[in-house]
Amino acid sequence: MLVNAVFEGGGVKAIGLVGALKAAEDRGVRFNKVAGTSSGAIIASLIASGYTADEIEKILLQTPFTSFLKKTLWHRVRVVGPMVRLFIKKGLYSGESLEFWIKGLLQQKGVRTFGDLKPNQLRIIASDISDGRILVLPEDIRNYGVDPQKLEVASAVRMSASLPYFFDPVIYRKPLRFKEKPLHFKQQFVYIVDGGILSNFPLWIFDKESALQERTNMMPTVGFQLVGMKEGVARKIYGPFTMFQALLATMMDAHDERYIEDHNRFRTIKIPTLGVQTTQFGISRELSKKLYDSGYSAALRFFDKWSVSAYMSQYKNIVQKQKV
Repeated sequence: MLVNAVFEGGGVKAIGLVGALKAAEDRGVRFNKVAGTSSGAIIASLIASGYTADEIEKILLQTPFTSFLKKTLWHRVRVVGPMVRLFIKKGLYSGESLEFWIKGLLQQKGVRTFGDLKPNQLRIIASDISDGRILVLPEDIRNYGVDPQKLEVASAVRMSASLPYFFDPVIYRKPLRFKEKPLHFKQQFVYIVDGGILSNFPLWIFDKESALQERTNMMPTVGFQLVGMKEGVARKIYGPFTMFQALLATMMDAHDERYIEDHNRFRTIKIPTLGVQTTQFGISRELSKKLYDSGYSAALRFFDKWSVSAYMSQYKNIVQKQKV
């Protein structure tokens, strides 16, 4: 069974995505095109480069996520140091360790740039907060004077996973165009951060292609979504930093939720995250295993009831409603 797959972002909660991925493989599901945001982009890039669910599970369980939080001289100065770094660099940590890690994994499969993959095989979501627009990579990187086929996959993942204020944003300089009005120096630079700010679960990404295909040739899209919101449990806010954390968590957890609830339950695997937080980098091996099992069970339940024919019927109904 061949499908397109979309993976939601969720920091360390991505371990649940791997469990669901394993269940999909056990049910004979294979992936044509994949897409993802933030940690979902990590999973999607590994799948596109040829990693199996078992290989990804082994990688994640053996990787200490705290190694991505590489401390600098700034962090040795308690309280003041990290705040100064945040002011200067726009992030508490550089994000370079994460990029180096994923780059090494991709190179083991012979993948460095998007040109090393099949055309349109992988799409990654990031956010240009300077111009206020969503980026679908690699194609949208041409707006910054870069050939999409030459964009490094690890670089795109780094952009997508640059959680604001936590990791440094990725900065690009706008290309100068003939007869274009010169920009002030500071206006020439754009800041690219976590794709979850604008679309943490881009289930829509393959819909345009599906609409252009005949129904008999249409490729189903299955979304892998991390769910863990608890109604009535308030986030504690003590100051500006905890307020920003609550704001970002709300945006990344909730802004795609209504879209999914209203239209796309039939093509969404909802994976309980057991209360694990996005930035819980010190997650225990035991809890990681429980999160993996949660994803595995959720995907099994989904695929045991799922069929291509039922998918096509429900998708057609949605398209017809949208035309009304």
